Amino acid sequence: MRKEEKENIAKELKESFDKYDSFYLVDFIKMSVAQSVELRKKFREQSYSFRVVKNRIALRALKKDFPEDLKNYFQGPTAIAFASQNPMGLARILKEFSTQHNVLTVKGGMLEGQFFTGEKFGEIVRLTSREDLLAKIGYLMMFPLVKLSRTWQAPLNSLGRLLSQLKTKK
Repeated sequence: MRKEEKENIAKELKESFDKYDSFYLVDFIKMSVAQSVELRKKFREQSYSFRVVKNRIALRALKKDFPEDLKNYFQGPTAIAFASQNPMGLARILKEFSTQHNVLTVKGGMLEGQFFTGEKFGEIVRLTSREDLLAKIGYLMMFPLVKLSRTWQAPLNSLGRLLSQLKTKK
């Protein structure tokens, strides 16, 4: 590969690292071409990106504020899966594909600006998405108001039933 090509790839990777605050470093040693195409198709459907990179070029492109421990994971075959939104969805896709085909291993990465190791990936997959958490918070905020309105409506409902029973007796 020529020097200009390497510089262009490093520049693109640097832009990706600047643009995305969540990414996973993936080891793909046993992956066949057909499996790679299938995985990339799943990523495209959800608007995630997946790049196989040379470790030296990726190390050049890393931001200076990334932890030093992250650099240790750029050894052996490495691919980077980027998530612009919903990083939990990307983690679930990686986990499902890994269990189906037994070919991927997540080495580590960054989740919304926080470094994690491959051992913590299982915990990350079990987390709920941001949308689910917001929905739960909304429900918890709304529930007391619903109970209060039902309490206020109860006497009116009882009065209505009483009047309707009086009407039927006459």
